[in-house]
Amino acid sequence: MYSFLNSVISIIEDCPGCISCKLLRGIENPASLAIIEEWESVEAHRAAASAIPPAKMAEAVALFARPPVGVYYRD
Repeated sequence: MYSFLNSVISIIEDCPGCISCKLLRGIENPASLAIIEEWESVEAHRAAASAIPPAKMAEAVALFARPPVGVYYRD
């Protein structure tokens, strides 16, 4: 799973408006993963969702133990 998600990072980073994207692995539970993305705007992030090919997205969903959760934050 980690290597698969890591392969998607470059796709995300190449999207317009992406400032940074990191894949993190849990220390106590290495199977626990988080992707932290920083975007110029919420709209840029939403527009980037179509950058990941549908077949690759379907492959990811099949690997998840539960649906991913996304939350927007601001500083």
